[in-house]
Amino acid sequence: MINILIIDDHPLVTDGIQMMLKDASYLSIVGKAKNGAEAIAFLENNEPEIILLDISLPDIDGLQLCDKIRAKNKYSKILGLTSANDASIITQLLHRGANGYLLKNMERSELLEAIDKVMDGKIFLSKAANERVLEQFSSVSTALNGLPALTRREKELLQLLEEGLNGPQIAEKLFISHFTVETHRKNLMQKLNTNSTQQLLKLAREKKLV
Repeated sequence: MINILIIDDHPLVTDGIQMMLKDASYLSIVGKAKNGAEAIAFLENNEPEIILLDISLPDIDGLQLCDKIRAKNKYSKILGLTSANDASIITQLLHRGANGYLLKNMERSELLEAIDKVMDGKIFLSKAANERVLEQFSSVSTALNGLPALTRREKELLQLLEEGLNGPQIAEKLFISHFTVETHRKNLMQKLNTNSTQQLLKLAREKKLV
């Protein structure tokens, strides 16, 4: 039996996954957590084979939670679960020890395939996510005004910062968590070698990125 923990703050998602897996007799959902605190508490006394991890949670960024889970648990297979098909998030998640990435509009067959593959020691990316990663890597070799290539989401964030929106407003507009907004902001500052949002926007204007 393969035991599964679902970490997601949307009941429709957890209930949907439970329905998808109900006829798979070798799979058992042993826990549900709607935030990072509940997930960590569950994992103190349990070690599920599969963890379905939402990247956007109300109390912690999913990437940070992935780090925390990996620090405590070396053996569970972590599958990122999100609606954000963003290459930078995908690659960061894998770098932090996740075993794969699924989009929330997945089909049942894709979810089962993902579980089977990661249990077999392989990395799984949904077809759409894999295309996004390949697209990102293909653009790495090209520089824009002498600067590293930016992802679509990073460009969106930069434009919204230029329009004067703050973190919570950007999160609401892009349907992502405030933690994810801050992750993108930090990535932008690192890529463009700036130390503040003001410097970031100044450089973006100079290089005609906004």
